[in-house]
Amino acid sequence: MGIQLSEVAATRVQHFLSNRGKGIGLRLGVKTTGCSGLAYVIEFADEIEEGDVVFETRGVKIVIDQKSLVFLDGTEVDFSKEGLNEGFQFNNPNAKDACGCGESFKV
Repeated sequence: MGIQLSEVAATRVQHFLSNRGKGIGLRLGVKTTGCSGLAYVIEFADEIEEGDVVFETRGVKIVIDQKSLVFLDGTEVDFSKEGLNEGFQFNNPNAKDACGCGESFKV
């Protein structure tokens, strides 16, 4: 299935990478934390490491380690801005539940 970026998210990532002046794309992953068990990790990708899987959507490379791919496969990443709050949103078909604060999810 892979990982997809909405048009708005792809534009935002390209803007961030341009301002940063380096990087090959976006690295997505998960870590164990929070009240529901897993939290999303998003950072710049400067290189592709052994075992990484790379997807390209809307001109942006998305790099993900194989352990995280199990939890994120099929996810669409969007970007929204509401008032003073802005950030990436994860539409993850694997998430069965999320904590009330929105920091973590469970599969």
